[in-house]
Amino acid sequence: MAQIDAGEILPNDHVQQMAAEGRVTQMHRGHQYADEGDTFEIDGTEFEVTDVTHRTLGDMTDEDAQCEGSEDLDAYKERMKKVHGSFEWDDDSEVVRHRFAPIEE
Repeated sequence: MAQIDAGEILPNDHVQQMAAEGRVTQMHRGHQYADEGDTFEIDGTEFEVTDVTHRTLGDMTDEDAQCEGSEDLDAYKERMKKVHGSFEWDDDSEVVRHRFAPIEE
């Protein structure tokens, strides 16, 4: 269990703010950036990584996309293309889902 920088899981200030507001509760990344039990802070709120799961893009659902701030999976795919330029969706691409939640005191 370690204290990590929020930027390790959440790639930019906009996404970090969405997490602080409760609109983002997980993030898929191309690599594992945290372990279960790791913590990070956004605007004075402490979060804990509650689950780290290796998956493929093909495993993702509308629910996953909504947990990452998109309306549905199609909107998520479009966002990934905008953010990553030459990104092409491949159902077999391996990704890591990092789930997190605020720590209740």
